[in-house]
Amino acid sequence: MRDPEATKARIFDAAVAEFARHGIAGARIDRIAAEAKANKQLIYAYFGNKAELFSKVLGICMVDLAAAVPVDPDDIEGWVDRLLDYHATHPELLRLLFWEGIEYGSAELPDEPARQDHYARKVGALRDGQARGVITDAIPAGDLLILITALTNWMAVVPQMRRILAGSRDSDRDRLRASIKEAARRLVAR
Repeated sequence: MRDPEATKARIFDAAVAEFARHGIAGARIDRIAAEAKANKQLIYAYFGNKAELFSKVLGICMVDLAAAVPVDPDDIEGWVDRLLDYHATHPELLRLLFWEGIEYGSAELPDEPARQDHYARKVGALRDGQARGVITDAIPAGDLLILITALTNWMAVVPQMRRILAGSRDSDRDRLRASIKEAARRLVAR
């Protein structure tokens, strides 16, 4: 008996892994189909072409992140902790974002209006914190979002640099986490 939702979920999971590993250009629909135990025609029927599949995969991953780790201007250090934990357990999201950057550069993204809405909500949360005086308004909210996410995401994106520069022991990771939180706290301090 066919279960279209289970098949879509298997395709999605296989596509996440494939795109995270190989990017848009290097990903292969036949490998996704084989891993998902689905035929290629179903992938095209459910998700469209490879670029559309990538866009949908990344969009869903971004929605998952937004739901799991909402921006919290009232608890910047807690937000940083949650971001670090999320990316430690979901490193594929940052890989997908970097592949997207490699593929598209500064060109408009296929789903850019939806992405702008996604980020507008995050920037809006920071603006609200600025308006309430809980974080600095000396730096525009969008810039703060870029700076804080860069601080938190970079060690997951380049784990080799984290290991080389900060060390590989648990105590080194804990120290670096504390440093990132301190840097974020200072960045938003009034």
